[in-house]
Amino acid sequence: MKPQDLTESLHKHPFLSNMNEELLRTLTSCASNVIFNEGTYLFHEGEDAKTFYLLRSGRVVLEVRGGERGQIRIQTVGAGEVLGWSWLISPYKWHFDAFALEQVHAFAIDASCLVSKCETDCHFGYEMLRRFSEVLERRLEATRLQLLDVYGSAIGERGENY
Repeated sequence: MKPQDLTESLHKHPFLSNMNEELLRTLTSCASNVIFNEGTYLFHEGEDAKTFYLLRSGRVVLEVRGGERGQIRIQTVGAGEVLGWSWLISPYKWHFDAFALEQVHAFAIDASCLVSKCETDCHFGYEMLRRFSEVLERRLEATRLQLLDVYGSAIGERGENY
């Protein structure tokens, strides 16, 4: 895919909607297309987080290691979503395993390239941080709702207020 085509394709991803063209071109210089086949891992917990993904199609399950319980699936992400923010926060290691439930097409964004662009262009850096803050907020809210679903009735029975 030519750089111009990649820019046009990236612009269609919800994470980048309404991003101005100049900033989008900056991001495009760090992007590539990737495909993960069904049943493959995109990354494993503890590995260096050097990339984040903008999913175009397919679904990815996030799993944590549950000791004797084995892998525990905690979330599924799909087309139009962002996968991976560990590149943004020290120690820059993945906190989950990511497993392709079906073939996944995504844009891979190189973290070191992106960080360099963010440090060079404060406007671009702020825009990326703002967009990732929204992703983090949605994920935290989803986690909160999951916890309420799992523990809500027990909390309500005890009358405890958290």
